Parts: sequence; C-alpha cells; structure tokens
Amino acid sequence: MSVVHKTLIKTKPRVDLKRVLVTGGAGFVGSHLCDYLVKRGDYVLCLDNFFTGSKDNIAHLIGLPNFELIRHDIIEPISLEVDQIFHLACPASPVHYKWDPIKTAKTSFLGTLNMLGLAKRCRARMLISSTSEVYGDPLQHPQTESYWGNVNPIGERSCYDEGKRIAETLTMDYYREHGTEVRIIRIFNTYGPRMALDDGRVVSNFVAQALTGQPLTVYGEGTQTRSFQFVSDLIEGMTTVMEGPHIGPFNANLVKEVVNPECEIVFRENTSDDPGKRKPDITKVKEMLGWEPKVALREGLALMVEDFKVRLNV
Repeated sequence: MSVVHKTLIKTKPRVDLKRVLVTGGAGFVGSHLCDYLVKRGDYVLCLDNFFTGSKDNIAHLIGLPNFELIRHDIIEPISLEVDQIFHLACPASPVHYKWDPIKTAKTSFLGTLNMLGLAKRCRARMLISSTSEVYGDPLQHPQTESYWGNVNPIGERSCYDEGKRIAETLTMDYYREHGTEVRIIRIFNTYGPRMALDDGRVVSNFVAQALTGQPLTVYGEGTQTRSFQFVSDLIEGMTTVMEGPHIGPFNANLVKEVVNPECEIVFRENTSDDPGKRKPDITKVKEMLGWEPKVALREGLALMVEDFKVRLNV
C-alpha cells in the first residue's frame, strides 16, 4: 500500500513558550502582570517608554530566560512576533496624563492602532485595558457595561477619557472588520505595592501623607465615592478575561485608621471634572467568567503600606 506524503505549504513556526507582549510593562499594574506571566511560564516581552514606568518595578525579572525588556514608545510602530498582547501603555493618573494631554491622546489612539495592527498581522489575541473614566461623571450608579456614560469631550481630563473611548472603538472595529481576537476590560481604582509615590490618586496620596505625618488632603467636600481593588485581584481578572471566550467590555474592580490615626484632614478645591460617584457593577464578569475580587481593603492596604515605608524610608 502506497503512502501519500502531503507537501507542507505553510505552518506557524514552533515555539516552546507562549510569547506575550505587555505594553506599559514597567508600570504599576504592568509589572505585576509581568510577574504573573513569567511565573506562569510564558515568554514575556515587556515594552515601556518609562514616562511613568520604572525599571525598579521589573529589575528582579531582568536576566530571566523568559523575560525581555524593550524600551519603546508605542505611538511608533514596532515589529514583533507574539501570541498575545496585554495593552496597558498609557499614563493613568490625572497628574501624569494632564502633564502632556496631546501625548496622552496620541498614546491612546496611535498606540492602540499600532498594537491592533500588530495583533492583526501576528493573529494574536489582544486585551486592551480601558478605564472607568469612559463613564465620565456617571448618572447611573453603580455603572454597568451597557451604560454609555456622562462625559465632557473638551475638559481637562478628556485627553484620557476620550482617548480610552476611541481606543475601545478601534478595538471593536478591528474585531468587526478584520476578525481580530480582542478583549476589553474597564479598570476601576486599583492600589497596591509599586504605585508611584507621586501618583496623585486618593490611596497613594493618603498612604504617603499618613506615613510622613502630613495632613490627609481631601478635594472638594469629600463626598466623592470610589471602589478599590487590590492589584493581584486585577491581574487575576485580566488574565481570566484574556483566556476566556467573551470579548467584553468587563468592569474590573480605611487609610487613616490603618496607617496613622493622628493624621489631620484638610480640604482643598476639587479638580476639574472629577467624577462624583464611581462604583462598578461586576455582575457580568462574575456570571460569565466567575471572577470577583478577593483581597479586602484593610488587608491590601497593609501590604501597600509596607512597600511605601521602604520607598519613603520611614
């Protein structure tokens, strides 16, 4: 009996490890994601321009056989071979994204466009980290993924808010037009070790001020509400969405008492367009993917405080 051998026309090159690109990989969230993926056994390409990221966050990974650091700004195209893309690159704190608002908008638009182009060429799955800011100053509380928001397209925060909205638009258009595999998550307030000391957001501000004996600064009348999740819960949520079958979008979601009970509280004028209420409805991701946060605020704060003590030398 004769055996018919078929000529191999084309095949994907064999690789031993899944190649995962993390943009913004030297940042607060990105570095924790790199830790998780390296430990999982993936080959991790950490890409960052170090505008807000820090080499200190990923120094312990440099030299490992399955970790590679690339200094690059994603507003410029880059050619890589990858299987998955976690797209996190963009300043996320108001004090940072308002420093150069035009660059922030370019990062969200051009950076996302470049990463989607890379995903299309490599046939890679891409997860984009969007934000609760797409809801603006919401009139619906808590916010579901179907809520379109209450936004100011020309305000001081619009470079970030509208940038993330167009990034979501591009992501869905690549899915509809090109069949690119995409995932979207909307991150709410996240805290934990490696947050920038000058981050400017409420938890990092309060922890740094309390540890150094400064008054706790409250903007406006202090009536704003936020929901907080520890960074490890976010990483678990991101990887669950990436590996799951659903596109999304999915919502992903005590200092004075824990750190320094003697701290004074001072009130200052609020910043422009600061949302009054922010709380995610996580029913969708909980029911479809079985994810929900696990780390209690008091427990997570204790871990963050220890990290800040070392970096503040207190």
